[in-house]
Amino acid sequence: MATVLVVDDDRVVSHLVVSLLKEKGHKTLTAFDAVQALMQAKRTPQVDAIVLDVNMPAGSGEETLRKLKTMSQTSDIPVIILSGSIDAKGQERVRVLGASAVLLKPMVPEQLLEALAAAL
Repeated sequence: MATVLVVDDDRVVSHLVVSLLKEKGHKTLTAFDAVQALMQAKRTPQVDAIVLDVNMPAGSGEETLRKLKTMSQTSDIPVIILSGSIDAKGQERVRVLGASAVLLKPMVPEQLLEALAAAL
């Protein structure tokens, strides 16, 4: 199974996503802001996928995605955006930046699992 980095400043959402992924046999790591996300993503062994919120402290998810896709050690990691506050223009921007999928909160477990399977 995959190792997935879950990045969300809302600890309840983070816990729900982590619980779902662990239930399906995935290993998880967590980060609660953009700085932690970038540090975790660059670590070895590398994560297989990232579930990323858009609105977080210490940098936006959009900017974090941009940085992930420009760094050689993280550019190939699939990133799934999971946000409760992203409009159509924001969705298009993150797709252009390289997001594998854009999902809206509240999280629909089946959608997240399908997006993760497609990304991997």
